[in-house]
Amino acid sequence: MGKLPVALQVAVMIAAAHQGRIGPNAIIRVAEAMRESQGQGAVTELFTAAGLARYLDAMPTEMIDEGEVVALQSALREQFGIPMARSVSRDAGLRTGDYLLANRIPRSVQRLLAILPAGMACPALVKAIRRNSWTFVGTGVFDADPKYPPRLLVTNSPICRGATATEPLCDYYAGTFERLFRSLVHRKAVVTEIACQANHAHRCVFEVRW
Repeated sequence: MGKLPVALQVAVMIAAAHQGRIGPNAIIRVAEAMRESQGQGAVTELFTAAGLARYLDAMPTEMIDEGEVVALQSALREQFGIPMARSVSRDAGLRTGDYLLANRIPRSVQRLLAILPAGMACPALVKAIRRNSWTFVGTGVFDADPKYPPRLLVTNSPICRGATATEPLCDYYAGTFERLFRSLVHRKAVVTEIACQANHAHRCVFEVRW
């Protein structure tokens, strides 16, 4: 790595190691949402169609290849139709938000954000999402503008990658972001995907309003 500072060398190596990997919630919570909505038979059908039948015995516990998320979302739309896929995906996103609040975001941080005015809590949450974006976008690119109404931007989203539709498809992200913003920024926060690459947009854009 030539004369790069040691800290930068480490950062580059970490980025390379994380490239194309996504947290297992993108698999686990879809299974939970589908089971709740349609029953275990539908979960079996979905995971088999996606080539992920091995997870029917044991869900993943480590970072997974982003291709598995792409395959699962594609199979969800193809096997059950876009309306149901969007509903299940959003529910899975809400469940992911619940998991993050329960297991990944320190309670002290949550208490602090909860008492801050929304205008101060929002930039702090956006900064945290940006810092951890490698865990949910894989080889996609995350960006954000925290000014009201804040916008969260995902380029090359694995949720809609390869899909074409007349409506936005990245409900998994919308659900996750909404749960976090409602819990940590403003209880009436609503997240809407106002642009999606599945609709030939340059990138997927999630707008937050309260």
